[in-house]
Amino acid sequence: MKYIIQLGLILLIFCAVASGILAYVNSKTSPVIAARKLLEEEQTRKELLPSAKSFEQVKAAADTNFVYYVASNETGQVIGYAFIAAKNGYSSLVKSMVALDSEYRIINMKVIDQNETPGLGTNCAIESFWKLFRNLGYDDLLVDKDGGKIKSLTGATITTRAVTNSIKEAIAILRTDLEAKAKQGGAQ
Repeated sequence: MKYIIQLGLILLIFCAVASGILAYVNSKTSPVIAARKLLEEEQTRKELLPSAKSFEQVKAAADTNFVYYVASNETGQVIGYAFIAAKNGYSSLVKSMVALDSEYRIINMKVIDQNETPGLGTNCAIESFWKLFRNLGYDDLLVDKDGGKIKSLTGATITTRAVTNSIKEAIAILRTDLEAKAKQGGAQ
């Protein structure tokens, strides 16, 4: 019995030391990872809306988890909007960054994070898939299997629907928020 207690204490010490080392490494690397992620998002926004000179971050009033960016040109005129849309696909959360014009039509989009099935759902991260969304409006965002214009990825209809539906839901939130702000601005 004494031997089992001794082995348990040794194991406890090893676990405590390993946990401490992991916590220390995490505390040093997590701020760096977060900063790099923000930089990547900023670069992607600029890539999707190259004519924008500035992006103003705005939280939606009705859905405070939804953040979008108002893109302006050098004269301060609003030329579009950018946001991240996310929804669960077949095996992971699929995140897309989308750029819209002022009439809520998709200028460009890019899948920025996913962990879908290799060779099937991961094809959503290919530019030929993103091009399917260009110049589409809210009403056009339906997968072909649902009667829409967006051709499903072979063997990955769930992933295609996740991307499409996440963008459609985000546009609805954005439109509602902008219309509410316009009414508030007009009422003053």
